[in-house]
Amino acid sequence: MTRIFSGVKPTGHLTLGNYLGAVRRWVEVDQHRADALFSVVDLHALTVEHDPARVRRLSRQAATLLLASGLDPERCTLFVQSHVDEHARLSFLMECTATDGELRRMIQYKEKSVLAREAGHGVRLSLLTYPVLMAADILAYGTDEVPVGEDQTQHVELTRDLAVRFNQRYGQVFTVPRATHPEVAARVMDLQDPTSKMGKSHENGAGIVYLLDEAETVRRKVMRAVTDSGREVVYDREAGPGVANLLDLLAAATGGDPVALAGGYDSYGALKKDTAEAVVELLRPVRERHADLAADPGYVDGVLRAGAERARGMARPLVDRAYRAIGLLPAV
Repeated sequence: MTRIFSGVKPTGHLTLGNYLGAVRRWVEVDQHRADALFSVVDLHALTVEHDPARVRRLSRQAATLLLASGLDPERCTLFVQSHVDEHARLSFLMECTATDGELRRMIQYKEKSVLAREAGHGVRLSLLTYPVLMAADILAYGTDEVPVGEDQTQHVELTRDLAVRFNQRYGQVFTVPRATHPEVAARVMDLQDPTSKMGKSHENGAGIVYLLDEAETVRRKVMRAVTDSGREVVYDREAGPGVANLLDLLAAATGGDPVALAGGYDSYGALKKDTAEAVVELLRPVRERHADLAADPGYVDGVLRAGAERARGMARPLVDRAYRAIGLLPAV
């Protein structure tokens, strides 16, 4: 079977954007069609200023939400990145394969290093090198496909370059993965700034629907969503991004077409009300299942423990082979 790897970083509470943009496809498609690994990539959360207790809390919450969303540990491998030592082991080999220039050209490094300086923080070396950790995440499992958004394509291209370079220098070890860009149910934008993606680490949460928001909170956020200067309900992302965002959400939640749905409304208020209710109903089973799982932490621990054991069994032989290939003396 095709092997895929994808992960979620515990730097904030998971959002409706995470669910519609990635998680729902993992649940409905990827875990059924491939040998799929999904990881809470907690090591990546350490590249910027962070609160240790919060990282631990969000890591558990993310794993629980992935299970609540429908990931089946009998069909896929769900684990926490730091529970599998091979990620860190292979990351150093990737650092020895990558160049300084390659990493400094990464767009996210340029953007996040500016933000760190503006906040008065030092720029951690790990912020520069985390693309090689991401490469290790992928290459450790012989991954064929990496489903990513456009903002992560550059990192997968670096991963491909590093795999090819390592194989040419030291012998055939790594599968050269490819990035895939699955069609998502909706391009979910911030409800208060519909020109920006709904992100879990945004400072102002007023425009973000979190998966664990209470129903009334979801309704309030959607009803207060920014719309546009006109009054006609039409689907036009350029001229009316606010209304288009609401129509995208309604379509994603109901299985409809945003252009066709627009024809059924003559006011923004009615559109907001229906969108709010549709999103509440979409998230209701996730919230309820999360509550059940959170009340049984032993089950979640068992899933993560079994997932890490399975992931370790896949990664260790390949990483050991890479260590031998690059010239390291095997342990005795």
